[in-house]
Amino acid sequence: MEQAQGAEQRRMTIEAEGAGLAACYFPPTGPLRANMVLHGATGVPQRYYAAFASWAAEHGVGVLTYDYRDFGASQHRPMRESDATFADWAIRDQGAAERALVDIAPQGPLWVLGHSLGGLAFPFRRHDIRVERITTVGAGFGHVSDHPWSYRPLALAFWYALGPIGTSLAGYLPGKRLLLGEDLPAGVYWQWRRWCTRRDFFHGDIGLSLPEPDFHMNGPALRMLTMEDDVVVPPAAVRRYADAFPQGRVAYRALTPAEFGLACLRHIEIFSKRSAAAWPAILELPWAPEDETLSC
Repeated sequence: MEQAQGAEQRRMTIEAEGAGLAACYFPPTGPLRANMVLHGATGVPQRYYAAFASWAAEHGVGVLTYDYRDFGASQHRPMRESDATFADWAIRDQGAAERALVDIAPQGPLWVLGHSLGGLAFPFRRHDIRVERITTVGAGFGHVSDHPWSYRPLALAFWYALGPIGTSLAGYLPGKRLLLGEDLPAGVYWQWRRWCTRRDFFHGDIGLSLPEPDFHMNGPALRMLTMEDDVVVPPAAVRRYADAFPQGRVAYRALTPAEFGLACLRHIEIFSKRSAAAWPAILELPWAPEDETLSC
């Protein structure tokens, strides 16, 4: 793992089974609470989490962020040449990032924070003995039918019209040209599509591209957070994921904009600066009014 020290953060490359992942480590300041790896959502580059990571570091939580293979700062070849899959991101890349955190922070407690896709794969791997908590935000066993009617036309276009047609023609998901978000490798899009359009979600890939998950895992405390106004991965999908674990194993909480004096939280925006009032709830830190309340 190559490292270079910067003024405020350390940039590095994480080796992940044939891929080099561009990463940034935000060192903690003040009394150390923990060190944490942040697994990002699909199509959300690590730079989006920089404000949150800086805030956490100022509160004693060192944060490691990174981009999945062939995406964001980790893209080292034309997107259409990528053979990356959703499982590569969820299993190989997330596992490599967690191992990198162990090396970066050889002492003290470790936390895992997963946003959307970033929170779906932890049952598939063993965790270092120092990992004391795993928190997911907006991660769930979603299905296209879960979306409210206001969002469903966009979801249907993404999975059944513009998404598959654009991916078939371009050799990758041309998200930017289609105004559907970031560009993604074709293998990532197709597997993601399969999970979100089938009732068994990722279970059809277990034994193929996915190992057997352990929903009875012992060890770290498990917290699953959803946002009441999340239309991308609605609360019902997060609740379905939490219910895969034994009763009482997961601490489930629905965050509402009103409790933080905000107009909205949503799926991606929960990690934007305008949602900073909700960040202490994500890490279970004392609340302090450090940021202005902004409207959506």
